[in-house]
Amino acid sequence: MKTTHHFFAPCPRGLETVLAEELTELGALSVVAGDAGVAFEGDAALAMNANLESRIASRILWRVATGPYHNEQVIYEAALALPWSEWMDVEQTIMVETNARRCPLRSLDFVTLRVKDAVCDHFRNHVGSRPSVDSRTPDIRISIFLDEYHFFLYLDTSGDALFRRGERVESGEAPLKKNLAAGILRIAGWRPGIPLLDPFCGAGTFLWEAAEWSLNRAAGLNRQFGFEHLKGWDLSAWPAIKAAAEARAEPARPLPLWGFDLKGDALVAAEANFEAADLVGCAQWKQVNMLESSPPAPEGYLITNPPYGVRLGEQAELAELYPKLGDTLKKRYAGWTAWFLSADMQLPKGIRLKVSRRTPLFNGALECRLFEIKLVSGSNR
Repeated sequence: MKTTHHFFAPCPRGLETVLAEELTELGALSVVAGDAGVAFEGDAALAMNANLESRIASRILWRVATGPYHNEQVIYEAALALPWSEWMDVEQTIMVETNARRCPLRSLDFVTLRVKDAVCDHFRNHVGSRPSVDSRTPDIRISIFLDEYHFFLYLDTSGDALFRRGERVESGEAPLKKNLAAGILRIAGWRPGIPLLDPFCGAGTFLWEAAEWSLNRAAGLNRQFGFEHLKGWDLSAWPAIKAAAEARAEPARPLPLWGFDLKGDALVAAEANFEAADLVGCAQWKQVNMLESSPPAPEGYLITNPPYGVRLGEQAELAELYPKLGDTLKKRYAGWTAWFLSADMQLPKGIRLKVSRRTPLFNGALECRLFEIKLVSGSNR
């Protein structure tokens, strides 16, 4: 009999619905979208496959304990009762991380300390020594989440965050996390084969995700995962899961993907990233001012994270840019659908084109909107 476990997959806020859809497609059971993540059930093979395949999840967390609490001692005792020596060796390093929403306790740091104490006390009681803490590259990551009444204690099956697909060679000025880019592609309804343009491409993250998706490459094909360090984790299905993903991955080929940017160094960074990811030739790059550009295909999707100003001078520049950008889109990009991710809530007003959809998203801690603008010939105001 396969053992069914409870899992939670955190993600950038705003991507919960598309992550739930993705996990359901991967075979997850009892899928429930929540705040900044999705709860689901499945066996060890499903968790490994979700780690390998999910383009939207930040991590896959295995729930090992939950219950009501009223102070830190309750959480300590629950953690102490867990069979830590079945999941790890005392020689392995640990890291404990605590997150909360509406938690009545005074100090999350103290909760973190008490859970760490519980793990160490378990090993002292069983083997006479304790594991070491490594806050940078631990073997075992332990996560606690507290709401107003309940605690949830997880073992992290991912290790490094899943948006770290591999080494990013060049990140640009304001890098977009890959799982946020993947989620935006999914919200927009983009699919492989549809022409895609990012006219402010920076390091090329949208196009990078689109290229790997188009070539049937699993998101985590070139990395390791936390479950590989978990003692007692059922790895029997892992070789076949990984082999199947490797077998379906396609070599690089020309795709209907285009990246424009005014800055030449941004395009150098984007091309370096594509080279490191074995995606050379998948996208076409052009150094051009968006206001002077022409669409590379009769129709398609324009998806981008345009510049937005923080300082007063930058805001003045954008106030001048936005109307010109709107005119360019209206005159030259009829037939395209544009999607703008921006923290500037005034962007639609500045562009002066009708927004057909607004999706709240968070880029890290920065609240943004994903604006959809359907570009048609003639008036669109």
